[in-house]
Amino acid sequence: MRTILLLLLVLINVSCDQVSKHIAREKIAYYEEIKVIDRHFILTKVENSGAFLSLGNNLPIAIKFVFLSLLPALILLFGLYYLLNIKSSLWLSIGIAFALGGGIGNLYDRIRHGSVTDFMHVDYLFIKTGIFNMADLSIMTGMVLILISFWTQRKLEAIHT
Repeated sequence: MRTILLLLLVLINVSCDQVSKHIAREKIAYYEEIKVIDRHFILTKVENSGAFLSLGNNLPIAIKFVFLSLLPALILLFGLYYLLNIKSSLWLSIGIAFALGGGIGNLYDRIRHGSVTDFMHVDYLFIKTGIFNMADLSIMTGMVLILISFWTQRKLEAIHT
């Protein structure tokens, strides 16, 4: 049952990402700015052919394929293997499921469209982001949950020693 729920969580993350990107591709023009919450939350569509914050955007195609498609695919396969075969804490498993869902969503875009569609921007108080998508949000949420899991595990080990 746990395995099914974790796979469902991965699928939900991929689905939310792909549905939101489809809507963005259909309804938002390139570089159009739609102010959702004043100037604090803006929708604007861009295509990112690089990695995080367009890193690697100008790499040769073969190198870009290895570092932005092949290597991430292998990492995602390992993550999926780990999620399904290694018993870990609930928070670690949920974090991995979120990160996998986001990674799969972005990899799917890169393979299908040749780039990743980004469309959200936040600028509020001390939080100022680049343009991102739901997959990025899933990956970040997953990483925070993984860090919390490691932190709580270390705290529990310190108590029991």
